[in-house]
Amino acid sequence: MNAIVTADKVSKYYGKQAALDAISFTIAPGRIVGLIGPNGSGKTTTLKAMLGLTRFDGELTVLGMNPRTQRDALMREVCFIADVAVLPRWLKVRDAIDFVAGVHPRFNRAKAERYLANTKLAPDMKVKAMSKGMIVQLHLALVMAIDARLLVLDEPTLGLDILYRKQFYQDLLEEYFDDDKTIVITTHQIEEVEHILTDLIFIRDGKIALSASMEEIGERYTEVMVEPQFAKAAAALAPMTERTVFGKSVMLFDGASRAQLEKFGELRTPSVADLFVASMKGTAQ
Repeated sequence: MNAIVTADKVSKYYGKQAALDAISFTIAPGRIVGLIGPNGSGKTTTLKAMLGLTRFDGELTVLGMNPRTQRDALMREVCFIADVAVLPRWLKVRDAIDFVAGVHPRFNRAKAERYLANTKLAPDMKVKAMSKGMIVQLHLALVMAIDARLLVLDEPTLGLDILYRKQFYQDLLEEYFDDDKTIVITTHQIEEVEHILTDLIFIRDGKIALSASMEEIGERYTEVMVEPQFAKAAAALAPMTERTVFGKSVMLFDGASRAQLEKFGELRTPSVADLFVASMKGTAQ
């Protein structure tokens, strides 16, 4: 099956500063991809290039289209959401529906209204009268009513508390996602999306630090809580990182044999957050 996104040596410069430095990656259909990186790493620039919102060098294909020359056609197949917590306070529910219906050809008004019927949101309710949870519900109604092949979420739950962040991702997974849709998410709240991701792309200083499926990560990386008597032997295998938890060394290994590591202590697959910290230190590829 054809890739949803193919980037080949994509670069973006602001003066002499490289926001993207010849990055290459592929996103397959029916995947949920976490594009993770620190501030200024190139996440948003990558999304803008994919959506045809900025000029770039290199080759980039999204849904079989060139974002440079086919942006209008591309955006008929894409839904882009940034920061669900921000909406004009004067906006009414019916106005939001009318607006999206007017700008996106794949918006299904009836589907949005069916979702809203299960909430406390009324057509004349204004954003200023909504709780943060209600605003999340309004965004979800709009997003899930767009039959987009690619959904791009740039820090979608910024400013929301943990209850509403979890609600957003749970509803997104249950009510929106299927094998015909692909989702790309950027977020600093890695722990909250880890359970829904199928793939990870770590980006640092405009370069790809890691690109792998969650299955590949589970096979490649191993964390060991090392028993004190084996600390020297384990360290000799050159762990990516080492930290101390409850007085014991926890070492993260890339590609080491689990059969070799299990004699040192308890094994587990590292969290995405721990792997992210290690990759930002320049050791993961």
